[in-house]
Amino acid sequence: MKRTNLSLIVGATALAAVTGFAALTAPDGTAAAEAKPTTRLPVERAGLVCPVPSTSEVAETRYTSYTPTGTGSAPAGSGKAEPPTAVLRPAASGSVAGGTGTTGKKPTAPKAPATVTAPGKPVTAQAEGGSVPALTGAATGTLAPGWTVQQTTVVPAGGARGLLGLGCGAPDTDFWFPASSTDKDRQDYVHLTNPDDTAAVADIELYGPEGVLKSQFTEGIPVPARSTVPVLLSTLTNEAGRKDLTVHVTTRSGRVGAAVAAADDKLGSDWIAPAADPASSAVLPGIPADATAVRLVAFAPGDDDADLKVQLVTASGTIVPAGADSLHVKSGMTAAVDLPNLTRGAVGSLLLTPSDPKKPTPVVAALQVVRGKGANTEIAFIPATAAVSARATVADNRAKASTLSLTAPGADAQVKVTASAGSEGGTPVSKTVTVKAGTTTVLTDLVPEGLKGSYALTVEPVSGGKVHAARTLALPEDGIPMFTVQTFVDDRGTVEVPSAHQDLGVLD
Repeated sequence: MKRTNLSLIVGATALAAVTGFAALTAPDGTAAAEAKPTTRLPVERAGLVCPVPSTSEVAETRYTSYTPTGTGSAPAGSGKAEPPTAVLRPAASGSVAGGTGTTGKKPTAPKAPATVTAPGKPVTAQAEGGSVPALTGAATGTLAPGWTVQQTTVVPAGGARGLLGLGCGAPDTDFWFPASSTDKDRQDYVHLTNPDDTAAVADIELYGPEGVLKSQFTEGIPVPARSTVPVLLSTLTNEAGRKDLTVHVTTRSGRVGAAVAAADDKLGSDWIAPAADPASSAVLPGIPADATAVRLVAFAPGDDDADLKVQLVTASGTIVPAGADSLHVKSGMTAAVDLPNLTRGAVGSLLLTPSDPKKPTPVVAALQVVRGKGANTEIAFIPATAAVSARATVADNRAKASTLSLTAPGADAQVKVTASAGSEGGTPVSKTVTVKAGTTTVLTDLVPEGLKGSYALTVEPVSGGKVHAARTLALPEDGIPMFTVQTFVDDRGTVEVPSAHQDLGVLD
């Protein structure tokens, strides 16, 4: 093998550890089949994006940054060792025709914005007011594998009042947001944040119950380098006043972080995180036991209609909700159904499967969940989420305020759950939990010993079937049952790369 070919393979191995992807090609242009066996290595760099938390002057935001322990060291031959870092920095505000939001004030960053110094201990930072910017950042070295940042905002009053929680997301090129809306009581903004040094160009598509909405200003939206652009959905179409929408964000060039900030004048506000990629089955975990209203929103992006069986996965087994055992979703259209009295006092998870297993049709889905009654209500959203394949973490948990839901829709499963050290003190604890097939297991008492501050919860599969997980954070204020739900998304802390092989023959 020529030295140049050897260098390409070693270089691609290191690249995969950084980006999570590498493709090797032989000199003749064919796939390099000899690049086996493969090996799992920890990633060397991870990037995250946190959108503008709020425009309210009374908002209080906490950032919690955390890297779990136990991933391993960087791969050999990846270059000179550098000190690990995990830093968030402000992104500039931008605007776009069709209606976007900027406060017009000079952005201010949180003090010491959530800089992690070592795996295993959360670090928090506070920010106040409506001029806090979007943040972009990266973790390198031993801080990269599994790095996560939780953004938690309390808005005690006003039209956007509520507890807004969001796991800051990795930049990507494709996002789905069922349960969005342009209803007269809602103001939904899609936040597009570009973490890179080159500009990105994004498209936004809106789908209602009759199909795609006629829209304007939705194609070729520029997102400048290191900047954020919030786009108000109701300004993108003349067909406003739609209660149930599915938003599809894609990029023509570059990549962005994307999330939807949803504010309801009557119900409260929260973030809508991206739903799992289209699939024929979906799990929406962690519906609170005292939910007073649950609405399912689904969309079929393909050419075929989807007929879905709707089931609730409880602690004792899987049941069919009364009066809502199925949902028909037409191709290219958004469908929705109310699920009254769904949980009946017990935490549960919704399971969507094909009514006819021989006719699987991919869908995306999300839940709109309300707690409380009358003027004392709060809203949250639960997107469909993939099973945890290796490890996933949700940071910023509080004593007596966090509920962990674990759902095994298919087969018995065991998972390891770890409560990290506290941000201000405490000893981590771990527990192996068995989740029986077709049930949801709830944990409320797994906290670090001697906890001070907030802590992170990490879920790792041990054996058995697939497990889907969600964390509910409940922080009541002035009689309002404020809450937010974050699903566990696999942290992609390791990546499978081809092993480097060296031919010790004559080099030419």
